[in-house]
Amino acid sequence: AWGWRRSGDEINWKNLMISQSSGEQICIRQDSGCSLWQATEAAMDLLVNDKSELFSSKVKLSIGPNTFSCAWHPATLWIGVGCERFTSLNLLQRAVNESLEQAGLSCEAVAGLASTGVKSDEPALLALAEEKAWPIRFYYPEELSKVQVPNPSSVVNQAVGTPSVAEAAALLAAGTGSRLLFPKNIFHAKDREKGASTVAIAHSSSSFAPHLGELHVIGCGPGDLSLLTPYAKSALSRCAVWIGYGLYLDLLEPIRRKDQAKISGQLTKEKERCFKALELASQGVKVALVSSGDSGIYGMAGLVLEMWLDLEQNQRPFFEVHPGISAFQLAAAKVGAPLMHDFCAVSLSDRLTPWKKIEERLYGAAVGDFVIALYNPRSQVRDWQLRRAIEILKEYRSEETPIVVARQLGRKEEKINIYTLKTILVEEVDMLTLVLVGNSCSYSEYGKVLTPRGYVL
Repeated sequence: AWGWRRSGDEINWKNLMISQSSGEQICIRQDSGCSLWQATEAAMDLLVNDKSELFSSKVKLSIGPNTFSCAWHPATLWIGVGCERFTSLNLLQRAVNESLEQAGLSCEAVAGLASTGVKSDEPALLALAEEKAWPIRFYYPEELSKVQVPNPSSVVNQAVGTPSVAEAAALLAAGTGSRLLFPKNIFHAKDREKGASTVAIAHSSSSFAPHLGELHVIGCGPGDLSLLTPYAKSALSRCAVWIGYGLYLDLLEPIRRKDQAKISGQLTKEKERCFKALELASQGVKVALVSSGDSGIYGMAGLVLEMWLDLEQNQRPFFEVHPGISAFQLAAAKVGAPLMHDFCAVSLSDRLTPWKKIEERLYGAAVGDFVIALYNPRSQVRDWQLRRAIEILKEYRSEETPIVVARQLGRKEEKINIYTLKTILVEEVDMLTLVLVGNSCSYSEYGKVLTPRGYVL
């Protein structure tokens, strides 16, 4: 679930699990990849980076070969490759394998290949990337020439317009904070091989494995766990990290396992939460981004999808939206059947939408005689918008039109009242409230609200 590749003999892994089940303390040493797992409750029983030689049951999170009995490998190595035109595939395979071996690095830790754009059609290089299922990044000579490298070459500069291909490409691909672990090495053709190649290896500060990562955008419903859909619950169980506004994560806390990490955010920091979720998923982590209600209705789905679409196609992790029960659905169910005819939803928050546009939508909904769900109806700093909305609706509807005021839906503090356009108590409404306004045919009796569909009885 964290996007790491495993190495080590199956018998060693089996023995490790037997040791853990018998209560033996496990030691883990980490020198690469995301360390967020260390904050989970499950990790509290482990020793991390603590005199590992004293323990027989050991695991390593590493870019190096498996010197421990078991190892996981985050994808943090970028291999820079330069080569002559029509260099044979055998030579490139040998060059990469020998470079990893000489550097004491693991093939399972490779994130991808990098080279100059001049080689974007090099058959053997493309074949190697396909064979290993490694992404490959190409850079223009002007980008490569700006990178400080230990082994620049005037010969290479004359040939392709940059003094370094392998070292510079590896460092560029590895990104900010990267370091060169294996300087440029030259490999010449042997029997039945053609051409020549240079190879260098850089280490990135973060993993890159979008093909292993998953981003699940979860609508967790109004709050009560009984209203969480099985589809959403299954996705939450699959994910190693949950990200969301603290209140929503707290509501889901009873079903979070000890091995699952969570990242709580502030209410107005939606963009930061989306960026973090996408960043982790691109590293290979399975991530749940949580919204209340339905994530596609005033939730996080739209914002994070915009960010996802901005990525190059080969950099996008798996993406899926999991719908939830929205507040207007639950409010309607609690009072009967007010949504039996055409309805719409309008947010009264002008934080992202100009109030002029919101008024236009209110007029349109009023003229069209829609049942209207009003989201974000009133806050401490926005205490006049709901009154204005009611004034607009009164121009087109009777003052006896029923209004449902539902606060803290699906939670212990739930409170639902039925008013009319004339009697609504605006002071009772806040940002935890949904307001549902009936159409010209809606009516209320015996604590229920009905909008007739028009069936002949």
